[in-house]
Order: sequence, then C-alpha cells, then structure tokens
Amino acid sequence: MTLVKFNSDKKNNALMPGFNDVFDSIFNDTFFTDRTVMRVPAANISETEDNFHIELAAPGLKKEDFNINLDRNVLSISAELRSEHKDNQKNYSKREYSYNSFVRSFTLPESADDNGIEAEYVNGVLKISIAKREEAKSVRRQIDIK
Repeated sequence: MTLVKFNSDKKNNALMPGFNDVFDSIFNDTFFTDRTVMRVPAANISETEDNFHIELAAPGLKKEDFNINLDRNVLSISAELRSEHKDNQKNYSKREYSYNSFVRSFTLPESADDNGIEAEYVNGVLKISIAKREEAKSVRRQIDIK
C-alpha cells in the first residue's frame, strides 16, 4: 500500500484538483526514481599548458570496473558494477539486486595527443590526463621593447 500525499497549498487550474498530485507522488517515489534516473558521474574538465584533464566522481568502484576506449577522437569511459547479495542463511521477504552502469563520452580537440593519455583512480575520482601536441602548447616568452 502506498500513501498518497496531497498538497492543498498548491493551486493548479486542473479540472480535477489533486489529480496531478497523485501522479507526482507515484512517480516521485524512491522506488521509481532510483531505477529510472540514470546515474552518470559528474565530470570536471580543465586545461593546463601541457595537458587536458578530465575528472569523474565515481565513488564505490574499483579501477577494474572502468573501461576507457578511444575511437578516432572520441574518448569513452564506461563502468559496470553488479552487487548481488548471496546469503542463503536468511529468509528474505524482499530482496533487491543492484546493477549500475554508465557511459560518458568526450570529443577530444584536434590539439590532443591521442598517444599521451594516462588514467588513475584515486579516492573515488577517476583522473584522466590527455597530453597536448607540441604545436598546440602555448609559447610564452618575454618580448623586449626597443
């Protein structure tokens, strides 16, 4: 049985007041949202003089869970995590299995050196460093005034 909460403070112009509240409460229930919302790790992208950096926040995984592929100039990062509880000693009245996977793809700029890509997974963050081509590195020098 599911309790449906009605928001009497919410004014809507529907022909049947409360009708939208019923669907909002059903589809905003954690049972549905936990299974329908695709969880994709947040990414930070930055650039230094010599490298591009991508950081993905993916706690709870191991480095073996990740798969990083480069196809032409598209870098794809995927992970698959299956957690199954195998306990035959207990008599469960409800048992849910968890299966999570994601794929993030990034198009590399032409200035990226596809042979200079390194990755490491530290403290729940996947860090990818992509070297820049020599001709793309910014040249800095002091110019004297005559």
